[in-house]
Amino acid sequence: METLVIGLTIFVLAVFVGFEVITKVPPTLHTPLMSGTNAISGITIIGALLSAGSGHTALTTALGTAAVILATVNVVGGFLVTHRMLAMFRKKD
Repeated sequence: METLVIGLTIFVLAVFVGFEVITKVPPTLHTPLMSGTNAISGITIIGALLSAGSGHTALTTALGTAAVILATVNVVGGFLVTHRMLAMFRKKD
């Protein structure tokens, strides 16, 4: 029970800090930060694959699989947004 409370406390603090950091980012820094978070999500995919393939319990496999799917969607969506934003700065022929 104590571990659950500690985990929930860390989660709530992470959500709060993440929200505060993201809302303070100016629009000019959005594209470089999006690229950086795509790299972090790539690392998340590796961890999720390890968790999904560990075979400890059905729960770890299910959560690992969900994490792989969500992290992949995040990476692909981030690259699409970054590509679209960078296209706005290209010269028109």
